[in-house]
Amino acid sequence: MQKLLSEKPCTCLAFLYLNGNAPLVVYCCSILWCSLIMGSEATIKLPENVTVPGLIVFGDSIADQGNNNNLSSVMKCNFPPYGIDFTGGLATGRFTNGRTPSDMIAAELGIKELVPAYLDPSLQMKDLSTGVSFASGGTGYDPQTSKLVSVVPLSDQLEMFKEYIGKLKASIGEENTTHVLNNNIFLLVAGSNDLANTYFTLKLRSFQYDILSYADLLVASASDFVQKIYKLGARRIGIFGVPPVGCLPFQRTLAGGNSRICVDTYNQAAQVYNSKLSSQLNFLGNSLPQAKLVYVDIYNPLIDIIQNPQDHGFDVVDKGCCGTGDLEVVVLCNKWSRVCQDKSKHLFWDSYHPTEQGYKVLVDLILKDYINQFF
Repeated sequence: MQKLLSEKPCTCLAFLYLNGNAPLVVYCCSILWCSLIMGSEATIKLPENVTVPGLIVFGDSIADQGNNNNLSSVMKCNFPPYGIDFTGGLATGRFTNGRTPSDMIAAELGIKELVPAYLDPSLQMKDLSTGVSFASGGTGYDPQTSKLVSVVPLSDQLEMFKEYIGKLKASIGEENTTHVLNNNIFLLVAGSNDLANTYFTLKLRSFQYDILSYADLLVASASDFVQKIYKLGARRIGIFGVPPVGCLPFQRTLAGGNSRICVDTYNQAAQVYNSKLSSQLNFLGNSLPQAKLVYVDIYNPLIDIIQNPQDHGFDVVDKGCCGTGDLEVVVLCNKWSRVCQDKSKHLFWDSYHPTEQGYKVLVDLILKDYINQFF
């Protein structure tokens, strides 16, 4: 019976229903188990006999679905014009005008249309089984990064994940929880705030570390986090590198001179970090049985879009859509800010975060290149 539940849960449901002799508790468990894997229709063809019950996300504002909404921090965006293109025009706390990569990836995998924030007060038990986001805008691998803006550090995101596991076990049982965790896809998106803000803009670490040693600190933190979620049951884990942070509109304005060019020093630092992270994940992947650790390169796809915008359908890649596009982010992008006429032609929504269309182009490239590496 357990083999049927774990390998072909919906076939198991039909078998139990047709024979009609199964205990009620097993029948109900089967119904619940089918609900875990039957979300929206998948647009990605997965390998045969592969299921992805849910998507779990950790990290920063790229993956924050609204966890910062009730924090005493300036790093929140649960107000217009954020969310202007989201369902109902709601500002949910997502750091863009519409959906985030988490939403898009979950939908493409056929899990569900939207990934909720774990700290959303309206979160229901049924939401847990198909995945949530623990991410908090403004956080990073360096503990100092989250302290600067009073957001949820990765250490606390890990504690919330442990709490989540407890709730899941109470709902569907320990064996089914283990199966869900082993087959979920986990995403870890962090590092940009450490480099762009903590190291370069505020220079809080640049007197203590050169960029090589600071990159080592970040990679060690990322590696430690991956090992901890692995011990808790995660097996399919995607770890994002950092983008060309020197090309973010905010950094162009602060350090790109009068012409607001990309800041080469910042981009070189990002490449150093990405190289070290990729190497460490290769090493780690060989030491963790059954783990699929996937390094996700977003630097090169994004720099290609920036250097060849019209090939990807964009007209503006050096400014955000909100306000002047030079500096506006979080509270500086607000209901009094003007919004560009054609958001789909802008790569960036504010001075840090892509538009929904920008994310869509990136997600399409990422899924095409990496999805099969998780299986």
